[in-house]
Amino acid sequence: MDQNRLQEKKAQLAGILKKYERLVIAFSGGVDSSFLLATACNVLGDKVTAVTAESPVHPLRERKAAADLALALRVNHVVIQSHEMELPDFLANPENRCYICKRHVFGQIFKIAAKLNIETVAHGVNLDDLSDYRPGQQAAEELGVFAPLIEAGLTKKEIRLLSREMGLPTWDKPSMACLASRIPYGSAVTPRKLSMVEAAEDFLLQLGVKTCRVRHHGSVARIEVDPADFDRVLAPKHRTRILNQLKKIGFVHVALDLKGYTMGSMNKEVRSKEKGERTKEKR
Repeated sequence: MDQNRLQEKKAQLAGILKKYERLVIAFSGGVDSSFLLATACNVLGDKVTAVTAESPVHPLRERKAAADLALALRVNHVVIQSHEMELPDFLANPENRCYICKRHVFGQIFKIAAKLNIETVAHGVNLDDLSDYRPGQQAAEELGVFAPLIEAGLTKKEIRLLSREMGLPTWDKPSMACLASRIPYGSAVTPRKLSMVEAAEDFLLQLGVKTCRVRHHGSVARIEVDPADFDRVLAPKHRTRILNQLKKIGFVHVALDLKGYTMGSMNKEVRSKEKGERTKEKR
């Protein structure tokens, strides 16, 4: 990693943030939004407000982590109940579920910003996110949500390096997505499914697995972990506990995905479909 270039990007980000007199940041507590918030606090001081959405689609552990970091940064932190579980289109879980959700949530964040007389809302999407299927990013662009990290050309790896340099506890935090992303498109999102996934992932994390996803395929729990954690999951003392606990949670069958954790694995069919459609157009 070119340190000079990294510091140039950091300075570029600071310059971008200085343009905003006051700023509201959509803050999940993840690697990217935490870095953006901490940097904005350094640049703008008390002119920054963090807004965190609470709902059953966000694990309690993540909500607590976000609150703890906001407190440590001494930033004005507003927590809203986002109520996406009241949206029939969201619950139906179409391929543009993330668009429906983000459009709704960002709309609420803009209302908070208006009450605070703040014009600018930003979020922590990074340059690497543009390579995945991200309908939520479309919603953000349509509503005028700024993406300073993209504007500064920052990748996930660079954000982690700069976060470590700043002493942020999130620098090596695993990537996170809402719990609804564990449910295949077309399968309804329900509170029960979300709570099953959250409980199953909490249990795996307690066993020392660093990154995990429990995909909800009806009666089947498909576990994705880093291949480095295969031995931990398959160790007899853990394998039996995982099987018993996930059955207690409500799953009938428990499977380990031999490919390991893959970010956005539920989007593979969508990307494959889009690729097929583009191929047809070229013929």
